[in-house]
Amino acid sequence: MKLELAHSLRADLEIRKARLIPRIQQLPPARARPLVIQGRVAGWVMPRAAQAMAGLAGVSIHYESVTLAPQAKGGGVDAMLAQVAQTLQDAGCLRSWRDELLDVVGEGSHLGCMERGAFRPLGLLTRAVHLNAWTPKGELWIALRASTKSTDPGMWDTLAGGLAAAGETLEDSLLRESHEEAGLEADLLLPRTPLRLVSRLHKRLPEGYQVEDALVSDCVLPEGVTPRNLDGEVDAFQTADMDTLWELLKTDAFTVEAEWVILDSLLR
Repeated sequence: MKLELAHSLRADLEIRKARLIPRIQQLPPARARPLVIQGRVAGWVMPRAAQAMAGLAGVSIHYESVTLAPQAKGGGVDAMLAQVAQTLQDAGCLRSWRDELLDVVGEGSHLGCMERGAFRPLGLLTRAVHLNAWTPKGELWIALRASTKSTDPGMWDTLAGGLAAAGETLEDSLLRESHEEAGLEADLLLPRTPLRLVSRLHKRLPEGYQVEDALVSDCVLPEGVTPRNLDGEVDAFQTADMDTLWELLKTDAFTVEAEWVILDSLLR
């Protein structure tokens, strides 16, 4: 969708985007070490996590890296990753246990699956899909994150978004999140733009390191369609015109990930 932006507003959006970069492109935390799984670099191990993993069969702690080399008799990669995740949970390294599996990727190759809660302490790559949904009048649908969410509660977000689950295509992830978070059926999202990679984010977090591909698709919802949350993760929805959207952006009302993908859509 093309928006006719005044030259001054476009310049402001470019400046806003540039100022956001230091918040989403950060070096790994101090003393974090590369994680190597079956010979492929896959993440960044936090010092506390490395300490907890020391002594596990197949785990080698080196000065420059932490290596996981699953043994055939031990059940393979997935079994070892499950053991590592449980060990980190027992050591108090995880922010939460989600009972969700995500794909573990190293150097572009799928290596296995692991509990979602273990990804940040190990600096593993995640993939997040977002939906920017517009009204026919050019207003953006936005969602207020539930006050009970463990991350960024009460902040504004894209209409729908979340991490791709293990074995799930990005397209399927977008359709699932759009249904769970906004009650939208697949036919309401047509036509929409193909998912595009906006950026690979790198953020230092209290529990570790976020390495995440942010992808977004844009669509125009038909007149009369009102989102409704189904999974309890959204407190409210509203539409925002350009003036309202700009004021929310200026006051850091959005999560940093949501702001980044919204700016990308606005500038397009």
